[in-house]
Amino acid sequence: MLSSPTDLTLALVAAFCIGMSKAGFTGISLISVFLMADLYGAETSTGVVLPLLIVADLVVYPAFRKHASWAPVWKLLPATVVGLLAGWWLLGVIEEDQVARKVIGGCILTMVALQSVRAWRPEWSARLADSRGFGTAAGAAGGVTTMMANAAGPVIQLYLLSRRLPKMELLGIGARFFLLVNILKLPFSGSLNLITRDSLMDNLKCLPGVLAGIWIGKWLVQRVPQRAFEWMVIGFSVVAGLRLLFF
Repeated sequence: MLSSPTDLTLALVAAFCIGMSKAGFTGISLISVFLMADLYGAETSTGVVLPLLIVADLVVYPAFRKHASWAPVWKLLPATVVGLLAGWWLLGVIEEDQVARKVIGGCILTMVALQSVRAWRPEWSARLADSRGFGTAAGAAGGVTTMMANAAGPVIQLYLLSRRLPKMELLGIGARFFLLVNILKLPFSGSLNLITRDSLMDNLKCLPGVLAGIWIGKWLVQRVPQRAFEWMVIGFSVVAGLRLLFF
């Protein structure tokens, strides 16, 4: 449990990043992944973070509900569930955190590479973004990364960005997707004993950080232009992917 002031401060910073990410600055969520992994260990931290993510999803969803629909979520869901099952299995068999980090980092950087192709091969990237196979791959990668490290935000947001969606519609789809997927993850995390009474008590201590992050993030995202928002998504994703792969 969070017993020292230093640990509590770091946990609150991580919770603040969770709130900011749910308000639209998705790549910042990787900061919370690193901090919580340092505090609890990589695998245990996934169960600690999950209830905070669900609370943040429930708070953010009404704010973005009018900007999108559930239809794109249902298209991604089958592949995502397959990815969740794969990630749940990997959590049970992978003994080294470094393996999981490299899998997640590779998924993120692959999405960044595909997004960069959009600049010099727009027609090809448009066909790829609209293809069923690309959506299936993104959904599966999102399922694996969210189950193993709660780190699917950059993967899914980069996929949605490739669909040339306006900023607020992208955020509306993301809010629906992660609310549903994080609730689906609960029984998987429970079966691995990653959510306990002690972890839930720590969640209560971290809630103010989540709510502050959401409030500040919502204020900022409404003032960031579409082009700048896209570059921020890509920039955070590159840093996160490289950090997971090499550091």
